[in-house]
Amino acid sequence: MVFIWDYDIKELRKTEQGRIKILERMINYGPGKEKIKLSLVKKYWDKLDLYEPQKHLLELLIWKKCLSSHQPKNAFSIK
Repeated sequence: MVFIWDYDIKELRKTEQGRIKILERMINYGPGKEKIKLSLVKKYWDKLDLYEPQKHLLELLIWKKCLSSHQPKNAFSIK
């Protein structure tokens, strides 16, 4: 199970926005023992708020090309 420390996961699963938040966490921080479903990633791609490295890797794996512009950051930042 994905580790969600700041939300009640049972409540998140009840809404589409909550399911998107769970998917974002699985991609950004690791899925735990669950698998990330490709169909959900494709379905919610435009709604996902992902870290740049994860986003570019998934673009390459799914669509075989980078869809977004990659701008390297010089400073450390946290979303």
